[in-house]
Parts: sequence; structure tokens; C-alpha cells
Amino acid sequence: MSDCLVIIPTFNEKDNIERIIRKVFSLSRSMDVLIVEDNSPDGTAGIVKSMMNEFSGRLFIEERKGKLGLGTAYIHGFRWALERHYEYIFEMDADFSHNPDDLLRLYDAAKNQGGDLVIGSRYITGVNVVNWPMGRVLMSYFASTYVRFVTRMHVMDTTAGFKCYTRKVLETIDLDKIRFTGYAFQIEMKYTAWKLGFRILEVPIIFTDRTQGESKMSKGIFKEAVLGVISLRWRSIMGKIKPQNVRVS
Repeated sequence: MSDCLVIIPTFNEKDNIERIIRKVFSLSRSMDVLIVEDNSPDGTAGIVKSMMNEFSGRLFIEERKGKLGLGTAYIHGFRWALERHYEYIFEMDADFSHNPDDLLRLYDAAKNQGGDLVIGSRYITGVNVVNWPMGRVLMSYFASTYVRFVTRMHVMDTTAGFKCYTRKVLETIDLDKIRFTGYAFQIEMKYTAWKLGFRILEVPIIFTDRTQGESKMSKGIFKEAVLGVISLRWRSIMGKIKPQNVRVS
């Protein structure tokens, strides 16, 4: 078993899932893969299961009963990873918007450069986004600016979903207190890690919008992020962001 686990949530990713799994397993650094599957009607789970004999002991699937949200999928994966003593836990999309080759760079920043939480950042060296309409680029960029203004958090890409956590970060965060499920989840996890004193590093990546399958973005997810930031700041002022008392051994 590797000490690295890549968590990939899926819902209707039949066009991408086999390719992304094979790409991760082709990397020079051994990494295990956990698929958190939300009962996709398109047969995503069946594709993953058909590959499990080929990658026995490296490829795993957790099936859930429905589309329960990105945040709960990752928290499910985090708990699974902690129970199995992984040291480096990655978040990555299934649709190749995150280049699997960059997993190695995130790992290096965590292993060798002292990053407790490492972010694959679209905005640390300008705007590195491919295939997005200009309106969405501007919305995403200024959303991160808004988050920094409200939270005072020193992170350029606050909504990024390509990340590497060290085990100690996920042990310390009280996952039961994480409230949000969409893009606000990504902000909440970074903000909580920052408030708890962990070192956050950003590694520049090029984000390429999906070419296969359908986007999961919605107005409701964006609204949650906008309002959620204010809630996070208020909870911090009230002293409600604290480490959990009991760590997973």
C-alpha cells in the first residue's frame, strides 16, 4: 500500500473515469486511488469495479446511495483515508481539469517543502485557465479576491479543488463541524486549516475545463460560496473554529 491516496468523487463520469485512473497509476510515484461514487446512472461504478482486479490493493471504491454533495464525498474519503493511515491525501476531479502529472508536484511540496496543505493554484502566477469563457474566469478570479478580503486568508486560489493534505491536517480539523457541501466546502477547509496554524503552499497549475461529460457547477453552489464566506468569518470571530479533541491514531 502506498502512503498516498488520491480521492476522486464521481457522478456520471463514464467518459473519463478509466482514463483518469490509468493515468494516476502510470505516475512515477506510487499512489492509491479511492473513487467515492454517488450512484451514477451512467455506469461509472461498473467501470471502476471492472478495473479493480487489475489494480488489486491500489484501486478502491466507496458507493453512496445518491448525489450527496462534493463536500460530503470528500469527508467520506478523508475518514476512509485516516482509518487506513495514509500520510498524503489528495483531492482531484475526474474530468482532467486537474492534470494528474501535477500530483507529483503537490506531493513534493508537502513532502520536501514543508507544506501541510498544498493547493494546485490557478492564480498564484496570473490566470492559468484554459477553455473557460471569460465571464466564468472573471467570476472565479474575483470570487477568490472576495474571499481574501472577507477572511484575510493569504491564499490566491481560495476555491481550488486540487489539493494535497498531510495526515496531521485532517486529523486536527473537526470534520463533523465542516458545514458546506459545494465550492464553499473548498473555502471552508482551507480557512479552517489556516486558522489552525497549518502552513499552506500554492503550486502553480494550468486548469483545463472538461472536454468530456457535464459540468457540476450551478448558481446554488456559487450562492453558497458567497454567503458561506461571511458565515466562516463570523464563526472565526466567535472563536468557534477549533481543533478536534481526539485524533485518529
